[in-house]
Amino acid sequence: MIYDTAVIGAGVTGAAVAWQLGRYDISTIVIDKAADCGFGVSKANSGIIHGGFHHSTTSLKAKLEVEGNLMIDAMQHALGFPYVRTGILVAAFSEEEMQTVEKLYKRGLGNGLKGLELCSRERMLELEPKLQDNVVGGFYAPNGGTIEPYRYVFALMENAMLNGVEFRANTKIVSGVFKDGIWQLSCEDGSVIEAKYVVNAAGLFADEVSKACGAEEFTIRPRKGEEYLLDRSSDARPDKVIFPVPSKNSKGVLVIPTPGGTTMIGPTADMIDDKEDVSTTGEHFDKILAMTRNMVKGVERRDVINAFSGLRPAIEGDDFYIAPSEKVPNFIQAAGIQSPGLTASPAVGVYIKDLLKKCGLILTEKSDIIYENPPHPEVRSLSDDEISELAKKDPAYTRIICRCEQITEAEIIDAVKCGHTTVDGVKFHTRAGMGRCQGGFCSAKILEIISRESGIPMQELTKRGANSRIISGQLGSIEVKL
Repeated sequence: MIYDTAVIGAGVTGAAVAWQLGRYDISTIVIDKAADCGFGVSKANSGIIHGGFHHSTTSLKAKLEVEGNLMIDAMQHALGFPYVRTGILVAAFSEEEMQTVEKLYKRGLGNGLKGLELCSRERMLELEPKLQDNVVGGFYAPNGGTIEPYRYVFALMENAMLNGVEFRANTKIVSGVFKDGIWQLSCEDGSVIEAKYVVNAAGLFADEVSKACGAEEFTIRPRKGEEYLLDRSSDARPDKVIFPVPSKNSKGVLVIPTPGGTTMIGPTADMIDDKEDVSTTGEHFDKILAMTRNMVKGVERRDVINAFSGLRPAIEGDDFYIAPSEKVPNFIQAAGIQSPGLTASPAVGVYIKDLLKKCGLILTEKSDIIYENPPHPEVRSLSDDEISELAKKDPAYTRIICRCEQITEAEIIDAVKCGHTTVDGVKFHTRAGMGRCQGGFCSAKILEIISRESGIPMQELTKRGANSRIISGQLGSIEVKL
């Protein structure tokens, strides 16, 4: 089969492109080397819907960030991902920092933002009592919010697939050749995918994909950000996202109330060379803890339940690289999509769809577009009466598997039916294993359900695909000599 479009990469950018292209009478395939969508850069995103005031008015980043922000509410209603428009506070703790705050405020106004408010110390503490008392002032952007990034990617891909888009995981592109009007994409497993147009949305590996396809040569360097998750019982949880005054190279260490009820603190911003290095360190944890305590009250070391790192795909310059290749035909570059890439992603999808059209892709809108995803009931957010009604149809809605997050067997089965057959895939779809015990009590049962529902033998199940098998060998296979 020759596809009309092949999208390489199933993170927020690739998924947003697929979500757009699914509305048209064309064939589209999304390809990713990971075991599920959103398993690359996107899974460790801070999950902030940015307000549109950090970047220059003339940049593509700012344009798409503002447009994407305006699209999120309607998308959440249709697609059903966790999202809360909390608002953002930028907090200044000196008069010098207030000067930068005023510049950000003016930039936001220049970007067309509505409702921005330059705040006194008293107003800042009124808006967020968790701020430290020595705050000098700041400004308030009511249009900001927080989102679960992995659920967002899942929702985009689910809707794209409902509209006919094909998704192929565990597929790494190693080379590409354009011949007789068709791209021939060779995969590591020996297969070949053919398509008329290609979108390079490969995140950290967009430079390697571009080079392998004979397109532009550029370098993606990972900008590593360590983040820490506080238990939902933490006294530090604010109502709004708290930003410090940014530095030249970073938006700084933030305090983020996640839609799931936990609080995230971080990230750091360190340039590294290893695209696989997602380690965390005690040194960076102490640094983040100290910086967070300088901003908000109630941050305690004992509240930390998880630590992780995200790698942002930094590229030379300070803007997104979204453009048709100048070296090869029918090839769209979508590289260097770091912060605010998540916020911008809906508009990025539209932008790339329009670029494909300009390059010659014929787009005829379908007459039977599926705009809404089917519901995925979450017992933890339902009333007793609502749970009783669900249980009448499926008793599995009364069997709690993850006690920390109140996730039922039915919800885990639903995740598997949606195609998520790794432990992390089920975790990201349901939140099972995201609570205080981090899967200590529920992991064995989750593995049993995944195996039963998917038909995958227990010993072949993985945490995140590739070389991450959970079970190796079997009891009794070790010979003991006394």
